[in-house]
Amino acid sequence: MSLDKPYLDVPGTIIFDAEQSRKGYWLNQFCMSLMKAENRERFKADERAYLDEWPMSEEQKQAVLARDLNWCMRTGGNIYFLAKIGATDGRSFQQMAGSMTGMTEQEYRDMMIRGGRSVEGNRYLGEDGDAQPQNQPQGANHPNKAH
Repeated sequence: MSLDKPYLDVPGTIIFDAEQSRKGYWLNQFCMSLMKAENRERFKADERAYLDEWPMSEEQKQAVLARDLNWCMRTGGNIYFLAKIGATDGRSFQQMAGSMTGMTEQEYRDMMIRGGRSVEGNRYLGEDGDAQPQNQPQGANHPNKAH
């Protein structure tokens, strides 16, 4: 049974729902393991060997090695668990968020101080007319869009 997921129509947003949770279970468990100093040391000593101890997909492992948090999220990672990777690398959450937006830490901080991104063009993918939501069937309804 496929659930209606109107939130898939939000541009640039990955919602951590039950499906993402199942997909990212081992990735997120790996991240939580980094809460222990001895595991952080083992990971930093040989990242690939430590990752290979976890039954994650190869894509998840590559995303971690690349430190591409958006990629990690697409493969089921939850940002609150993924923050453990950044902390292991000595990065702040603000630095991590900046990297996810293609901004420097300073640019990201300045944007957030100004109130964040504009909602224009960021409400839903179909906002600009012809664009169809990703992962939605043609003609899918959006709760905030009159057809």
